[in-house]
Amino acid sequence: MSPRRRGRKKPEEHHVDERWMASYMDMVTVLMCMFIVLFAMSTVDANKFEKLRNSLATGFGAVASETVDTASGTVVPPELVDQNLEAFAAVKGAATASPEKNMAEAVKEVDRLKELQKKMQAGLAAAGLSENVEFQIDQRGLTVKLVGSQAFFEPDRPELTSRATRVLQVISPVLKPARMEIMVEGHAANGITAYPSTWELSSARAVNVLRHMVDHGGIAPGTIGAVAFGSARQVNDDSTPALMERNRRVDIVVLSDKPDVVRALIPEALKQSQK
Repeated sequence: MSPRRRGRKKPEEHHVDERWMASYMDMVTVLMCMFIVLFAMSTVDANKFEKLRNSLATGFGAVASETVDTASGTVVPPELVDQNLEAFAAVKGAATASPEKNMAEAVKEVDRLKELQKKMQAGLAAAGLSENVEFQIDQRGLTVKLVGSQAFFEPDRPELTSRATRVLQVISPVLKPARMEIMVEGHAANGITAYPSTWELSSARAVNVLRHMVDHGGIAPGTIGAVAFGSARQVNDDSTPALMERNRRVDIVVLSDKPDVVRALIPEALKQSQK
């Protein structure tokens, strides 16, 4: 073997760049820290939770805590607190109240809804407008039904008739001071020709009722909404004109603001009040 061949240097080994391992280890460290934080958060400190609950209750002016209170004073003055609103502690208390207490609350709610109904019925009777206006109390609240398109709307049209505006002028002043949530629900019968479908017609009718109650009845815009059901929630079939009229209606639903557990007892409380 020649000296030149024996003197050739061995090729240097090329190593793959391993700097990526530093970034990988940083990522693993961050993930580990995240899981440690999640684990720490999953452990509920009962003492801290009680402090937070009492502080929120005092801050909203709902409950005066006699144990632990981390808030200084009352953030919201008691005279500015709406008594119809339910604060955090009140909602918790309603969920754990006894059945007897929940039933008592349901009876009081029925009395309130019946009082609104009585005032509206008296006003409509005095104005000779009781016909085609029906009332229903259930777990949703109080529903005022404007039944029959011929009485409240032009045939297959959304415009309010003079009778409809007079009815709304009677019921709106009763609902305004109550300041309860209101949902206007539009319904229609099949067989219309002026609109592409019953959805558009029922929607336009519900919106017109809403606008009149807000613009002329003084109902706060933030407490009222409108929804259209088309012909999806018919109470009768459309086999005869008389039955179709029952489906041509707008329902003004005065929604109860009580907890679900109380509202579920309204039908039973209503039966007791009728005995």
